[in-house]
Amino acid sequence: MKKAYFTSVFVLTSLFLTSCGGEAPKGEALEVQEPVCFYSYNHESSEMTWTAFKFNDKTAVGGTFTKINVEGTTEGNDPMAILKSLSFDIPVSTIESQNEDRNEKIIKYFFGTIGTENITGKIVELGENGEATLEVTMNNMAQEVKGQYTFVDDKFEFSATIDVANWKSSPGIAALNKICKDLHTGPDGVSKLWSEVDLTFSTTLASDCN
Repeated sequence: MKKAYFTSVFVLTSLFLTSCGGEAPKGEALEVQEPVCFYSYNHESSEMTWTAFKFNDKTAVGGTFTKINVEGTTEGNDPMAILKSLSFDIPVSTIESQNEDRNEKIIKYFFGTIGTENITGKIVELGENGEATLEVTMNNMAQEVKGQYTFVDDKFEFSATIDVANWKSSPGIAALNKICKDLHTGPDGVSKLWSEVDLTFSTTLASDCN
């Protein structure tokens, strides 16, 4: 009698486990945990490039700065908070246009005329629509610069076009154009150095996810 009783209990238990505890109900999604990432500013990946223009047809002359000092929150789990905290200081003596003579003339006649040894700035706002605002200081004047930014695969890139005349630097443009008159004279015989300059700053945050 006892044997039959235990057999019945075993059968009922097996049926219960098979019907109720063997697998998740159909249509019920399993919860997937998002990875937790820790980000840090990577100085080696940072680059500031510029493109100036000469001649009436705006022929491009590009370059960069070989040194950019960045400060701010350098690590954390919110990449946008890190980016929004960044400020920079660029010694103009580190300008690089792949032409030594041109480098020296830009430093002496443009930056020297307006008395600027460093360009400084900070990120003011990064909008959700991809618009960004930076504050840039040059010639002892701070001006807001509006541009566009992207942040994809941990890489941040900001681009904008500025008019350096907004920093009252027209005397520097005139001095540089005068010393480089022949080099800035186009096929039409007109010597022209534009005050508009395209800027791009990019950096890739290092990330550790688990």
